[in-house]
Amino acid sequence: MKKIGVFVCWCGTNIAATVDVKAVVDAIKREPNVVFCEDYQYMCSEIGQNKIINAIKDCKLDGVVMCTCSPRMHEATFRKAAEKAGLNPYLVEVANIREQCSWIHKDIKEATEKAIVLARTAIAKVLLNAPLYAGETPVIKRALVIGGGIAGIQSALDIADAGFEVDIVEKKPSIGGKMSQLDKTFPTLDCSACILTPKMVDVSASDKINIFAYSEVEEVKGFVGNFHAKIRKKARYVDTTKCTGCKACMEKCPSRKTPNEFNQGLNNRTAIYIPFAQAVPNVATIDPEACLKLKTDKCGLCSKICSAGAIDYEQKDEIVEREYGAIVVATGYNVINLDHFNELGYSDCKDVITSLEFERLTNAAGPTAGHLVCPSDGREPKTIVFVQCVGSRGLRPCDKPYCSKICCMYTAKHAMLLREKHPETDVYVFYIDVRTPGKNYDEFYRRAVEQYGVHYIKGQVGKVVEKDGHLEVQASDLLTNEQLHINADLVVLAAAIQPDDTARKIGTMLTASMDTNDFFTEAHAKLRPVESPTAGIFLSGVCQGPKDIPETVAQAGAAAVKVIGLLSKDKLKGNPCVAIPNENMCNGCSLCATVCPYGAITYVDKEFRVMGKTVVRRVSQVNEAICQGCGACTVACMSGAMDLKGFDNKSIMAEVEAICK
Repeated sequence: MKKIGVFVCWCGTNIAATVDVKAVVDAIKREPNVVFCEDYQYMCSEIGQNKIINAIKDCKLDGVVMCTCSPRMHEATFRKAAEKAGLNPYLVEVANIREQCSWIHKDIKEATEKAIVLARTAIAKVLLNAPLYAGETPVIKRALVIGGGIAGIQSALDIADAGFEVDIVEKKPSIGGKMSQLDKTFPTLDCSACILTPKMVDVSASDKINIFAYSEVEEVKGFVGNFHAKIRKKARYVDTTKCTGCKACMEKCPSRKTPNEFNQGLNNRTAIYIPFAQAVPNVATIDPEACLKLKTDKCGLCSKICSAGAIDYEQKDEIVEREYGAIVVATGYNVINLDHFNELGYSDCKDVITSLEFERLTNAAGPTAGHLVCPSDGREPKTIVFVQCVGSRGLRPCDKPYCSKICCMYTAKHAMLLREKHPETDVYVFYIDVRTPGKNYDEFYRRAVEQYGVHYIKGQVGKVVEKDGHLEVQASDLLTNEQLHINADLVVLAAAIQPDDTARKIGTMLTASMDTNDFFTEAHAKLRPVESPTAGIFLSGVCQGPKDIPETVAQAGAAAVKVIGLLSKDKLKGNPCVAIPNENMCNGCSLCATVCPYGAITYVDKEFRVMGKTVVRRVSQVNEAICQGCGACTVACMSGAMDLKGFDNKSIMAEVEAICK
């Protein structure tokens, strides 16, 4: 007869306030096979774990049931305690009497009865559990960072500093991301390029970091410690080993009508270009959509001008295949499309711009060499209106339901810099409420109001129309209950930010969880904020949610630490709760392989002896190193041949029968 021990946790008052813990213990003591049952206030504490260890040793327990909170919280803790006592950790079952019982009931009697039922189901299952043993797989000592913004750069530098190789894959011709487009950074107002460029140079100089710029990740297969990735290096039509970045080709290029993406389309660039002066790698790229030579086979002037012989019109995309032990996602963000906000005039009026466009207009390396002018006619604006929360925290289909977090602070920065350079300019900021969650942030905002005289108006802008050579801003002041009409020269919209367009594709490729807004979901919001639920995938920067530069850098460093911890191991223990096929029942239909998100299932032809004859049948095989135990195949299998270790059909049915008693 198997000996089972049951431990009921109070969880302070989280469980004990709604569940009669003593009544649960009294009821479970009478269950068959239960030889030990005890309650304690905090089973996850050191004292609680010692109680488990001592009971296993003293009573020679064959299985343990923990009536506690969700197994997601402390199952690993209780398994480690069992393992210390010499019991196989997979002979521990958790009955969730907190999230599934005490937290959703108000009646003590009802909650107590349900807790007893949940405990009985766990006992029924643990009686059928068999010891499981985790296999080991080697770890490839290289990391992949997807995205070359400040998040990806910081993660790569930290991983490389620990001695591991890192590959950065950036879809644009240069690393740097959105931070390279900024002028100043809050709350210190230091030059963005001045603090970013040294890091970009460090990445370029590191012998541990390989930069795949103008490239995209095409495919990722495998599992934690052993990922296999295909990277598409897009054709630049320039030999990066020969190009010196002299820009002679750019000066002579006759094709000059392509909107400059780096300057937010505020000016044009040539068909062959280097995005910005501090670009890394500092090599030219030919835009095939704009190049006369590639489109019409005419021109070819850049090839004649290039003294290094770097131009190669025959260059093709190249697929590079690499192995990685861990992957960091740092795909960044984009500003939302404002075409749906017609009332604010963005699509109709050239002098209605986004905050990122404003950054380029005030940047010394921007299209106007740092001179703020109205895009429509080049005049200096005398009255500027900033509109907050455009597309953020809204209820319309075109709105984002979340706060973009950075807008309040960068608008205060813009207003202060404006008043400092042009004290005669009138600056108005329309806001819903001002959010300043950061060190020295509130003081920074108050400086804008008190020291620089920026007019902050609590209200919303209803309409912006072009009239008589200026912009008429119709708005409401909620504090004075007045309707305002302001004649502005320039209107700046603090547009919401959203995950990069590639986020969903990459998330699907990595089988990583994402929320409804396409932000990557962390494994646990508080305890595992930089880890994806998919093992070996780590999150860095705005891909996980809106955040500013300091928070992004902090998260990037945290993700790097997790990667370093993983890569420092020679072997990883796998998940023993994997799928296992019954070859005698398998009919070779391939449904399980079709639904498997990890590609862990393959098929082979195998010989069977049937009634004295040899028969060849197609049957499934599971690669236990790749399988993550999700159970999708067991549901899809029509013949019932696929089972899951630790969750086989017999134990699940035993739980159902225990509930129905």
